[in-house]
Amino acid sequence: MTVVDALTATDEAIAVEDRHVAHNYAPLPVVAASADGAWITDVEGRRYLDCLAAYSAVNFGHRHPEIIATAHAQLDAVTLVSRAFRSDKLGPFCAALAALCGKDMVLPMNSGAEAVESGIKVARKWGTDVKGVSAGDANIIVARNNFHGRTTTIISFSDDDTARRGFGPYTPGFRSVPFGDADALTEAIDENTVAVLLEPIQGEAGIIVPPDDYLPRVRALCSERNVLMIADEIQSGLARTGRTFACEHWGVVPDIYLLGKALGGGVVPLSAVVADRDVLGVLHPGEHGSTFGGNPLAAAIGAKVVEILGRGEFQARAAELGDRLHRHLRGLIGRGVIEVRGKGLWAGVDVDPVLGTGKEICLKLAERGVLVKDTHGSTLRFAPPLVITAEEIDWAVSQFADVLAETGTH
Repeated sequence: MTVVDALTATDEAIAVEDRHVAHNYAPLPVVAASADGAWITDVEGRRYLDCLAAYSAVNFGHRHPEIIATAHAQLDAVTLVSRAFRSDKLGPFCAALAALCGKDMVLPMNSGAEAVESGIKVARKWGTDVKGVSAGDANIIVARNNFHGRTTTIISFSDDDTARRGFGPYTPGFRSVPFGDADALTEAIDENTVAVLLEPIQGEAGIIVPPDDYLPRVRALCSERNVLMIADEIQSGLARTGRTFACEHWGVVPDIYLLGKALGGGVVPLSAVVADRDVLGVLHPGEHGSTFGGNPLAAAIGAKVVEILGRGEFQARAAELGDRLHRHLRGLIGRGVIEVRGKGLWAGVDVDPVLGTGKEICLKLAERGVLVKDTHGSTLRFAPPLVITAEEIDWAVSQFADVLAETGTH
């Protein structure tokens, strides 16, 4: 038998990727071939419980039947005309999404990073046209340890050295203050500040939940100082935390919502900037655009996602099952777990570094059929599709407990 003959289907797929795909990710050695609900099946036929949900892009489960039916129907009609022409799906989608957010208008885009970039442009244009900041003088305040994407502008205000190193020169116009520190934010705002850009709960940083008075103070401060509050709800929004938007946990409504990931139903890239007319109305033809932004296929799927969210079933599932997930995870504190944070079906779990890195723990869990993702150091993120069952949560946490116990004895 030759070496090639001995390769598994997984080995072959990984070898092709390693040769021909840019190495900007270091994925787990699991090669998905199909998926359904909360489960992924690999090319060898092994099944895994997905506890990442593509960073919240698959909130409604893999191949949600209503979303897939909508996609199939739209594929048989029209998928793309660009924004040079109108489509019958774009207006209804934007009207429905605006209503869900309690806003007037929607700027549809594709990726989450595009939504953030677009939000930055809108805030700067609003600052010039409405607030009266001199062109080129606007500043936007962000939080340390943020994650809003990896475009050149966004990494310019990132603390992640891996994302920044070697990619300069960096884009000016941003000020960074500690997340959760409203006093520091107050000190940073000046007459040229046009926006405060925040994740209500920081995702990549390890599911960091702010103090309860933080977002209300940010909201009050932005209103008082005539500054736009921009909430990046790309990972935290659309039912993940047990509410439609994470900001709702603190009774806060931002001036601008940045949405993505789950908005595309786990089928297509779809993102959006959502705000009132006095904010998004600053854009005029030719000032911003996207060939695929708001395409008929994405708009049809997005409208179905908004319809599903309007029923509230996934918000309720995330709240109820999230309590179960957090209770079980907190039960592991002192047994290999140091801290558990989060809301709804979104948990950041700090594992004792003595037991290994987060990546090492993820590999051991994958061997047991549970897929999670590490972030900095020994922190794991649990963010399963919201269709996960109570029994599946119990099983996943039991596998995690077994990994911790086995690792601790070696």
